[in-house]
Amino acid sequence: MEKTFRLNSIAEFHKFCNLPHPDHPLISLIDYSKVSYPFDETNVKWIQNFYTIGLKRNVNAKFNYGQQEYDFDSGVLSFIAPLQFLKIEVNPDIVAEPTGWLLLVHPDFLWNTPLVKKIKSFDFFQYAVNEALFLSDKEENIIVEILLKIEQEYQSNIDKFSQELIVAQLEILLIYAERFYERQFITRKKSNYELVERFEKLLSDYFESDPLPEQGLPTVTSIAEQLNISPNYLGTLLRLHTLQNTQQHIQNKLIDYAKEKLSTTGLSISQIAYELGFEHSQSFSKLFKQKTNQTPLEFRQSFN
Repeated sequence: MEKTFRLNSIAEFHKFCNLPHPDHPLISLIDYSKVSYPFDETNVKWIQNFYTIGLKRNVNAKFNYGQQEYDFDSGVLSFIAPLQFLKIEVNPDIVAEPTGWLLLVHPDFLWNTPLVKKIKSFDFFQYAVNEALFLSDKEENIIVEILLKIEQEYQSNIDKFSQELIVAQLEILLIYAERFYERQFITRKKSNYELVERFEKLLSDYFESDPLPEQGLPTVTSIAEQLNISPNYLGTLLRLHTLQNTQQHIQNKLIDYAKEKLSTTGLSISQIAYELGFEHSQSFSKLFKQKTNQTPLEFRQSFN
């Protein structure tokens, strides 16, 4: 039988993993080789109320994040935001000693700093585990060096500069991660372009399907789920390769189909809006005007 844990503090995570009490109540760098999850014959799952940045290698466990899973057999960097669901189970086939680092940061530590808002702009905190960042040796060394600087600072005598210095190092780490993620998107061009092509086909199939009025307009989340990736990962991928986010792609595809119906059929504006999944024709007309600088009727008249 599965048991769900809720970990509200870093101290609770330390206790959960059989670790000594943390040196600082709101931030902690953990040597992953010393982590011991409370496994018995059941799976373990938990929800945590703090940020986690994990650099893991040779982990003898399978992690699930949402409906995705990933086996950490090489050095990868993953990011988890507060209140996200995690599930883990031992993989007995992996016998190598797990290594790496876990940086835990409670949101209260960022309070009254610029990073408290900025950290939410880093999309990779909403990526799935199998969308983790694969690091080169050089990149890994950079990340580890920053992690150790953070640890050194909070283990020193705390003064009025401590929080500012730690937050500055944390922000540098996140900026490096953003750079390395962009490198990963670029170096995986083939697989990424294949994913973009699958996205485009899925979107086309969606708008060509008969039950569109019943299903309503496609959502970013529903499209991402069918591609087995997280919405944020899909959005970043599309922005890097097409300079448009997912919602813009959906709206542009919708406008293309609307133009086709306006120019090749005698359907009324309300009928077209309904066939494209709009509950109210006014919403369709507003979006069409926003995207084309014309109302649907003006487009039809100019086309004719």
